Amino acid sequence: MLQPARTKFRKAHKGRINGHAERGATLNFGSHGLQALQPERVTSRQIEAARIALTRHMKRAGRVWLRIFPNIPVSKKPIEVRMGKGKGNVEYYICRVKPGRILFEIDGVSDTVAKEAFDRAASKLPIKTKVIKRNINI
Repeated sequence: MLQPARTKFRKAHKGRINGHAERGATLNFGSHGLQALQPERVTSRQIEAARIALTRHMKRAGRVWLRIFPNIPVSKKPIEVRMGKGKGNVEYYICRVKPGRILFEIDGVSDTVAKEAFDRAASKLPIKTKVIKRNINI
């Protein structure tokens, strides 16, 4: 799973996801992209499952770029533990995704393969998404 090598602080507050993405909202690498339409917390397991579904459908042709990274720790207390006694241990890492954020980019495959691959990847994610394509003006 994806997780940071080290973090400045071991545990984080839950936080809120407000507004639209200012950064990471345009295609920078590939010709097709998967864009988030709603705010949500995406876990490292969900990102990895979507990436595997994407590359499997593309039959490892073309190139894939991950545009999000889970760098926020989520803590959880064990089952049947009473309230109090401090914050629980870190269980997994998440990425806060704002609407408009590009999640994945691909290049080197046809439009139909890209659309189907992104549909399969989107089914692994907890958010509504749309496929976008780069406008090439020559």
